Amino acid sequence: MTHQNTTMFHPSKFFLLGIPGLETAHVWVSLPFCFVYIMALIGNATILIVIWTEKTLRDPMFFFLAILSAIDVALSTSSVPRMLGIFWFDAHEIGFGACVAQMVLIHTFSGMESAVLLAMAFDRYVAICAPLHYTTILTIWVLAGLGLGITLRAAVLTLPFSYLIHRLPFCKARIIAHTYCEHMGIAKLACADIQINAIYGLFVASFLVFDLILVGISYGYIIQAVFRLKSQDARFKTLSTCGSHAAVMFVFYTPAIFSFLTHRFGQKIPPYIHILVANIYVVIPPALNPVIYGIRTKQIREYVIRVFTSKYT
Repeated sequence: MTHQNTTMFHPSKFFLLGIPGLETAHVWVSLPFCFVYIMALIGNATILIVIWTEKTLRDPMFFFLAILSAIDVALSTSSVPRMLGIFWFDAHEIGFGACVAQMVLIHTFSGMESAVLLAMAFDRYVAICAPLHYTTILTIWVLAGLGLGITLRAAVLTLPFSYLIHRLPFCKARIIAHTYCEHMGIAKLACADIQINAIYGLFVASFLVFDLILVGISYGYIIQAVFRLKSQDARFKTLSTCGSHAAVMFVFYTPAIFSFLTHRFGQKIPPYIHILVANIYVVIPPALNPVIYGIRTKQIREYVIRVFTSKYT
């Protein structure tokens, strides 16, 4: 009878613990996260402004880059401010509705980022392996379809998470050992069987793995095409670009998949390691992407340099 009295379907609040085991170091942990978040905002805002104002940057590559920058701003903003609130102001409490909304936003933007990275890998594959057909393959209608597909796939896959959480009854313990709300972190607090939640979570995670496999195949073909180039400088330049792109994808996909699998099979992994790694894929890639995909891109770099030199000359 007592158990029933302490059980409810929609508790008023959850308590975000932060990083378990590192509570005394929260202030120090917050500093690099705050710095990286500011860099992500500045970098991605710069990319968006450059692409919007520079009329010559209308290639498909810049279309995908603009989408990626917008997603990066949204993804990091969905998680980092709440995280810093916990670290700086002990703002641990979060309403049930706000928690579910944050969960949906983070998973949606993560799914969109994975799809955009796949689209960008396909863009590079066409540009390098079939350059003569680049404009005929990536037409405006194809780009519009890809943009719509990126959004719809993430939304369709993520919205069931909200239903799966709303159907669960929650017990008295409503402490989430995390810095933000995510699906399995909430589901584990339920006083009910969460097997459906776990299975669906793995189903969604399989799309990340599928995206990663397709990205790997794309870059495999790209590398083959690069080694057929006669110019050693062209080979080095292309391999350097592909290597930096692969590094960003590794930083995004590895923590994301690790976080998904740790919830289900990583009981022996210390909680603070799990949470730190989970924070990496919502903070680090948004800061790296403007550097790897933006500043290293010749047209964007020249535009930024031109703007700054014109101001101080």
